[in-house]
Amino acid sequence: MDYFLRYRRMTIPKRYAEFVALIAISCTLFLFLHTQSLTSRLREMEDRLQPPSSMSAASGLSGNSISQVSAGAGANQSQQSHDHLHHHGLIGNLHHTYNYLKSTGQMHSLKATELNNTRRAAVPIIFFNRVPKVGSQTFMELLRRLAVRNDYTFHRDVVQRLEVIRLSPERQQELAEMVMELPVPSVYVKHVCYTNFTRFGHPMPIYVNMVRDPVERIISWYYYVRAPWYYVERKQAFPDLPLPDPRWLKKDFETCVLQGDPECTYSQNAVHEGIGDHRRQTLFFCGHGEECLPFNSAGALERAKYAVESQYAVVGVLEDLNTTLSVLEQYVPRFFSGASSVYFNEVNVLQKINKNSFKPPVSEEIKDLVRRNFTKEIEFYQFCKQRLYKQYLATQLPLK
Repeated sequence: MDYFLRYRRMTIPKRYAEFVALIAISCTLFLFLHTQSLTSRLREMEDRLQPPSSMSAASGLSGNSISQVSAGAGANQSQQSHDHLHHHGLIGNLHHTYNYLKSTGQMHSLKATELNNTRRAAVPIIFFNRVPKVGSQTFMELLRRLAVRNDYTFHRDVVQRLEVIRLSPERQQELAEMVMELPVPSVYVKHVCYTNFTRFGHPMPIYVNMVRDPVERIISWYYYVRAPWYYVERKQAFPDLPLPDPRWLKKDFETCVLQGDPECTYSQNAVHEGIGDHRRQTLFFCGHGEECLPFNSAGALERAKYAVESQYAVVGVLEDLNTTLSVLEQYVPRFFSGASSVYFNEVNVLQKINKNSFKPPVSEEIKDLVRRNFTKEIEFYQFCKQRLYKQYLATQLPLK
């Protein structure tokens, strides 16, 4: 025992940690290259995917809520319904939402045709302005595979050294023009704020996106940018990028929150630019204006809600993929026909895309502490869930 204690007090060479880090990075690089090979092989399997049979959506009472609501009474009625559901804590469970709508007679007023903004799109192009860390990598791979099955072309933005999501009017116009030059039908994917194509004289595309519990999302982002393979990928794309401070890499989320680290201090109405301000899920729906910048602000919340209801065909929910896929199949069939079958036939592969095995668990106490500053972001997430539920439920009613 004395020998063991003396051994524990031995001084470790200063470069030992660097040596271990070098081995870890080398192993990660090997795994990354091996994964690239596996990805190529998986894409070859696309040709062998059989057309899936129609899948019942009864496995999950959920639906994406893209209700087209005009300004005035319709919008007020929709908001009042949401507020009532939110007040009674029913949004998190579709079954409760169904019971509430049924008990109040609102189930009979649901109309799938009015909840479907796909009919308003003037061109068969999907514009997926993906929010980071909402399962969008998996969703992109699903779209890529469905492109083979459903005969459309898939396009995504190139990897950028510095991701810019809020664009000037000139760059918004350039983006809209570029997307409109794609062959039809097409899907285009990019990390960018909601862009109003009609503002620049172009037809409205089919807007889709995904959301996620906002606190789970920021935790995912926190560890995503600290994962070794993330820096391997970044170094491959941009060799001159500096390596991060090891102390920053080792910092865990719970300590970051409890010590009041600026990275984990979610100040109300704080303004930050760039994709690095990952906390603002609403920004991707609010748009490019400066009024969308303040974190957890009422103004950004209301603009984001309006965009979801009036513009987006489907806003899926990561925690409810059964419902999300069902609604996509029902509301955007040209692109998402067979989505459930393709996803679940390949679920073991698709769920591993971009999965971060380095992310440790975070206590519910810490999550609850963080949620206190995410009130508007949480309300937006719940709003999207409610809309998804209503959209799904409308498809279960007789055609009206």
